[in-house]
Amino acid sequence: MNKTSLFQRLAVSSAVLLAGCSMIPTYERPAAPIATDWPALSATAAASAAINNDVAAADIEWQAFFSDARLRQLIEAALRNNRDLRVAVLNIEQARAQFQIRRADQFPTVGAVATGSRQPAANEGIASVYTAGLALTSYEFDFFGRVASLKEAALGQYLATEEGRKTTQISLVAAVANTYLSLLADEELIGITRQTLATREDSFRLSQLRFDNGVSSELDVRQSESLIEAARVSLAQLTRQRALDQNALVLLLGQPATGELAVALPAGKGLADMPVMVDVPAGLPSDLLTRRPDVRQAEQLLLASNANIGAARAAFFPKISLTASAGSASSHLGDLFQSGSFGWTLAPQLFLPIFDAGRNRAGLESAKVQRDIAVAQYEKSIQTAFREVADALAGRATLGEQLRAQQAQAVAEGVRYKLSNLRYQNGIASQLDLLDAQRSLFAAQQAVVQTRLAQLQSQVTLYKTLGGGWKEPGEAVPVVNAALPFKP
Repeated sequence: MNKTSLFQRLAVSSAVLLAGCSMIPTYERPAAPIATDWPALSATAAASAAINNDVAAADIEWQAFFSDARLRQLIEAALRNNRDLRVAVLNIEQARAQFQIRRADQFPTVGAVATGSRQPAANEGIASVYTAGLALTSYEFDFFGRVASLKEAALGQYLATEEGRKTTQISLVAAVANTYLSLLADEELIGITRQTLATREDSFRLSQLRFDNGVSSELDVRQSESLIEAARVSLAQLTRQRALDQNALVLLLGQPATGELAVALPAGKGLADMPVMVDVPAGLPSDLLTRRPDVRQAEQLLLASNANIGAARAAFFPKISLTASAGSASSHLGDLFQSGSFGWTLAPQLFLPIFDAGRNRAGLESAKVQRDIAVAQYEKSIQTAFREVADALAGRATLGEQLRAQQAQAVAEGVRYKLSNLRYQNGIASQLDLLDAQRSLFAAQQAVVQTRLAQLQSQVTLYKTLGGGWKEPGEAVPVVNAALPFKP
């Protein structure tokens, strides 16, 4: 047999391999264990948003959703340097390499080989054999799809890590935005507290003056003093909270907030200065299956578990492998490459499992249980996504009205304080009325800031839970799940 005939046979064998059957179960997406529509309160918010904007959240780049230039600068820095996102990207590279390894297992590995052996001969001499050429080692003919199933499982793992990277980016973008909003709220609350402290210090000086002139008692002085210290306590707490939020932001950014990033940090600005964010529609609950990367990630892991069942089934069938070599052979090293020294070996092997103490059956049961676990995790990811969106929609439906009411209350408390102060200046009202008005106004002003923060963060959360935040300009968004094709 010549070299051409040998390699033709190897090519035919490879074609047989590629035509092998698959034992992977036919994949059927589990039914989504959620309602077909949002709860009543959430559905109302979803319908009102859909009137103004019919672009899905996943189709809106974060650069378009966040119109604040400072915030966009911080998000860009986080996407460049955040370590969690870096790990997610490296996980993709690792999964890609594992997939390439499994794909390479479907093809023969051919390499150059040179051997030499010397051993006693029958005539009490030394027999020498030297060979050099090409060799193919333990190439498995995948008639029953074991290797192909492992490749499909590795592909599912690879695609899952890519979806995991998108999920990490979505969470990172939302975390930076929410922390930035918290810093704006801290600045606004600190400004309100300082203003309140100054007002209370004025009231204290007036109380002290009235006490010195015998107009009021020491009780009024101590009440004013108590309110001053309460304002100082609040100021210290808010200053500490601002420092903690700045530290959290630095961790998200992955680098110190110096230079241009220091300029991007909010200083003296409040939530009222925050530009309006894009309002996004919720769509239908079924949209979560194709829009949320974490749900797609769970399905890819389910597909990988499904493929592992095919590999476990194939382990029950014969395993056929081939070892072959072709090249020069000679009993003398000097004659190794002389004319007429060509030789070849062909060593096929068939291994049929007969007794393995239940190893293969246990492997199949383990693969099936892992698939069932993946189904439960996939369903749980859908339920979690549904709950998160419903919560965000409920917040959008109520926080706007709550903020309006809080602002009206703050205005009313401001008028009340002015009237109480005027009455106190003219000796009509007691200092107790004035101090109570001060406390109520301070609490109402704080509540306005906290409610506005909750409303803005709810918008960010809704954008995140609907799958927005990973798409870059010009990047396409898949509208159907990337399910892998399987042979029946």
